[in-house]
Amino acid sequence: MFGLTRKNSPLLGIDIGTTAIKLIELSRTATTPVPRFRVEHYAIEPLPGTAIVEKKIVEHEVVGDGIRRALIRSGAKTKRAAVALAGSLVITKVINMPAALKDAEMESQIQLEADQYIPYPLEEVNLDFSVLGPSPSDPALVEVLLAASRRENVDDRISVLEIAGLTPLVVDVEAYAMEHACSMFLDGKEAPILGIVDVGASTTTLHVFSEGRIMYTREQNFGGRQLREEVRRRYGLTDEQSAQKIRDGDVADTYEIDVLNPFKEALALQIGRALQFFYSGTTFSRVDRILLAGGSAGIPGVDALVEERLRIPTTVANPFSQMSFASRVNSKSLMREAPGMMVAVGLALRGFD
Repeated sequence: MFGLTRKNSPLLGIDIGTTAIKLIELSRTATTPVPRFRVEHYAIEPLPGTAIVEKKIVEHEVVGDGIRRALIRSGAKTKRAAVALAGSLVITKVINMPAALKDAEMESQIQLEADQYIPYPLEEVNLDFSVLGPSPSDPALVEVLLAASRRENVDDRISVLEIAGLTPLVVDVEAYAMEHACSMFLDGKEAPILGIVDVGASTTTLHVFSEGRIMYTREQNFGGRQLREEVRRRYGLTDEQSAQKIRDGDVADTYEIDVLNPFKEALALQIGRALQFFYSGTTFSRVDRILLAGGSAGIPGVDALVEERLRIPTTVANPFSQMSFASRVNSKSLMREAPGMMVAVGLALRGFD
């Protein structure tokens, strides 16, 4: 159930975020020369700030009802679903295993050796693995990605899907869902080393993507909530009003100078710090391009400012750049939400692996 298990069936990709449920359903329209997809249904349903705390589901009924409302609003009929865990809730490690092992044999050996890598009793965790490919150091070995999370984290995601009347088929990891979405529209030759910055409500996460794989992740406590709280405080609005006015770009005459520009500067500073940690902790000294994802990535001008401050080409993520849209889908509205839909798209794509 947990981790990187792949299922050959269409799935609803459901990103359970701190402030909203993001749901999407895709269909495959072509397989050659490259896979092509169409957006069939989508919905975004807000959540109260008390429902998700520090990436953990606190109010299960509230989240389950939010998923149910999103499902109804989207019009999707599919009941199979994929969700993801935040990276902070997951332990991952790449290990080497004999290439000659069959899947069942590899699974048995991993279960026997897992206590070397997992700092929790094995009966308290869900464990899964995925073979990445041949080991560069020894052709007789393969690299295997091991992922583990406390069982309660996985059970929380499963329970809210079941409350919504859905069948959970995949519980992924947000970083790997993001990686999967990127692989559909990025050319590795264009940016061999790509920094994907996911600006969430409460955290900003740097993923460094190279050769089709995320090789580094760092999470920092900074996100769109800081902007919303400053708007609420400065202009005497409710939390919901602040969020809506920020989306509409209709806050106040002084908003851009007094609030928005300082937020964008702070975001660029956070990204710069994350990159410095990456450089100092690895053998790399550069990234070739920055891709901004997450809800706050769509703020007008944020990409230009980050590029100017960090002197690295910067663009806003759009997982729909090579997709078509069903006639029922409001493509204009969806494109405004595109950078925040990366995880949901990556999850929906799991159904076609």
